[in-house]
Formats: sequence, C-alpha cells, structure tokens
Amino acid sequence: MSLVAVGTVAIDAIETPFGKVDKISGGSGHYIAWTASNFTKEVKVVAVVGGDFPMEEIAQLKERGVDFEGLQIKENEKSFFWAGKYHMDMNSRDTLVTDLNVLAEFDPILPQSYKSPDFVLLGNLTPAVQQRLLDQLENKPKLIALDTMNYWIQDPQFRPALDKVLTQIDVLIINDEEARMLGNHHSVVKCARKILAEMGPKFVIVKKGEHGALLFHKDHIFFAPALPLEEVFDPTGAGDTFAGGFMGYLDMTQDVSFENMKRAIIYGSAMASFCVEKFGPKRLMELSIPEIKQRVQDFIDLVQFDIEVKN
Repeated sequence: MSLVAVGTVAIDAIETPFGKVDKISGGSGHYIAWTASNFTKEVKVVAVVGGDFPMEEIAQLKERGVDFEGLQIKENEKSFFWAGKYHMDMNSRDTLVTDLNVLAEFDPILPQSYKSPDFVLLGNLTPAVQQRLLDQLENKPKLIALDTMNYWIQDPQFRPALDKVLTQIDVLIINDEEARMLGNHHSVVKCARKILAEMGPKFVIVKKGEHGALLFHKDHIFFAPALPLEEVFDPTGAGDTFAGGFMGYLDMTQDVSFENMKRAIIYGSAMASFCVEKFGPKRLMELSIPEIKQRVQDFIDLVQFDIEVKN
C-alpha cells in the first residue's frame, strides 16, 4: 500500500463570520496528509515549504508514519501564503492575498521510493507540475486522481496542459462550477458525461459543498449527501480533506471498483465534515479512530431507509 500526494504545504490567514486567524498551517498536501494517514500508513508527500512553516507539525505527521522525503525545505524563503474571507453562507469567499513564494519555482522531484506507488493524488497545482510528477513514475499506479480549479480550466495559457494531464488520470475531483466549465453546459450530469466520454477520466467526482457529492462512472451515478452540521467554522481545506479520505480509504482497501468508490466517497465526506468544525487542520489533528467510525456510521444512518413501491 502506498499513496503519493503532490500538493501545497502552506500558511493561511482565514476570516469567517465566526472568527479570524492570522497565521495557521494549510495547503492541500498538509490536509491530505492529516486525513489519509488515518487509513493508510504509507502516505508520501511531495511539496515545497519555506523556513517559516511550523516544522513541529511535520514532525507530528512523521510520527503518524507520513513520509516527507519528497518535501523540499527552503530555509531562507517563505512558504506559499493564502488569505481569504468567507461570506455568511460559507459557500463563497474572497481571496485577499495569494503569495506564491517558494511555490513559484516548484519542481517536484520524486525520490526513488516514490516512483512505483499504488495510488497517486495530484493536488490542485499547475498542470505542468502535475505532469512533471506523472513523468517521473516508473510504473502505472492502480489509480491516479486529480484535483484542479477554475483558473487552470479557463486560462488558455494552462488549458492545453490540463487537457493533456486529464488523458492520463483515472479520477477527476472537481466542484460543480468547475464541472460546468469543463463540460460547457448548465447540467452537471451532462458535463460529467462529456468529461467521461471525451476527456480521459474513467470516474468523475463532483463536489457540491453542503449539498454532498456525486460520483459518475459509465452509466452509473452515486450521490452521497453532506452530513447536516449545527456549526461550520471554516470550510478551508474541506475539499482536500475529502480527497485525502477518499484516496486513503482506497489505498487501505486496495479496491478500485465502483462499489468500493461509493464507500470511499462516504469516508471522504465524513472526514470533510470534521475539517469544517475548527479553523485550518486543527480538528483533523486531534481526531481519533473511534470518532471517525462513529461519523461514518452517522452517514450510513442518514441515508438508510426502507420503502415499498406501490402499484
């Protein structure tokens, strides 16, 4: 079992209607590591970070078995920094600051022990960086998943590279807005069908935030609702946490069937529901396995019901 994840290890500043933090750890690779390490003990992170990142958190993750041989540390430079402010509905936000810093010239280098993984998760970075990682693999993984964003989809400078990467992956993880951009239609279902038929991925996951997630494969559709939560403090990293839970579960079970992906969707959704309960990755850092099992059971209880079809 092994999961290689390329992403960011960053510092965030976050403001929501419920509070504000001026400096907290973040980044897709960071959220994925905290999440996936609950399921698989071979999480290998490829990222770059500056000397200002709290390295004690890296040490904590190493104690959980996360491998950081692929982490480049630029001691005299600053980490990628993002600042954002969320609106009251928590589904929309304003980006206030984006400082690439060490990420501006990031060239992912795979250690030899990373080159033949079972699973690969390409976090939301430039398509060129995602391609660079794929080019270094020595064997075809059981499954490659990719996260991307509207910027890479819309910008003609990046779209050709993204289109090339899409032909090489198995699972595309996007939100409903991004699905509509790729599929050029208002119907998310039609967009997912077009992506499957024309762009390369065999599976498409469309995240719909507080409204759950959809999994598409061939003629099959699976819908997983979001767990109704009384309080949502910070949605930052929830999508990365979902992806980490999804891929961590697949690596643990070594099963890439559609049926098992439905289970992985539930596990990913359960982990994302924890993420939003505190600022940054704090809730993920204190999670226990019994809590995860209970949250998954909460999802099962939410969707189970008996119904008799009447003539």
